[in-house]
Amino acid sequence: MQSKYLSAEERRQRTVEAVVALAGTQNPSEITTAAIASEMSVTQGALFRHFPSKEAIWQAVMEWVADRLLDRIDRAAEQSGSPLAALHAIFMSHIDFVIEHPGVPRMMFGELQRAETTPAKKVAHTLMKRYAERLAQKLEEAKAGGEIRDDTDTQAAAILFIGMIQGLVMQSMLAGNIRAARASARGVIGIYFRGLGAGDGRRDMQARKETKQSKKKVE
Repeated sequence: MQSKYLSAEERRQRTVEAVVALAGTQNPSEITTAAIASEMSVTQGALFRHFPSKEAIWQAVMEWVADRLLDRIDRAAEQSGSPLAALHAIFMSHIDFVIEHPGVPRMMFGELQRAETTPAKKVAHTLMKRYAERLAQKLEEAKAGGEIRDDTDTQAAAILFIGMIQGLVMQSMLAGNIRAARASARGVIGIYFRGLGAGDGRRDMQARKETKQSKKKVE
């Protein structure tokens, strides 16, 4: 009876949460509005009083994913003491987000693979772009601070970062154990950092500094 008095915004929020929950147990492309209504214990008519179409529901779901995920990684980065620590925190917080919402990667993969351009697909593309921009910025900061090698291609490194998460999630989904992604996450990010020369950057900066000092002495 309580759900009868939910506001329109609360009803939309419940709809989004219902879709995310359903996507965690079945193929998102097979989720019908009837299934969503059933999950919420409402009629399809009630569902469409708040969304004009199924596409509008999917767009709202992807916007929910984008807002929640970016907020999660931003908070993780802000609480870190260095750019490299922020990247580590972003990686682990993203993995935790997927474990909490296993339907999210299913929906992301599904939308990005669609041939046609849809509002939900546009939101997914924007999310990936904004995510990569955040990573590239942190990588530039890590490079400037000598935490990674100064010849690091930060754009490529950002793409690889996202690809590692996607790979971990995909393998865990195939194994039927999404939590397995976290068990492997620390080892994977550790290899990534070593590939970026974590720690080498400071040595490179120190070497250049010593070279400059040597040249001044000779002069």
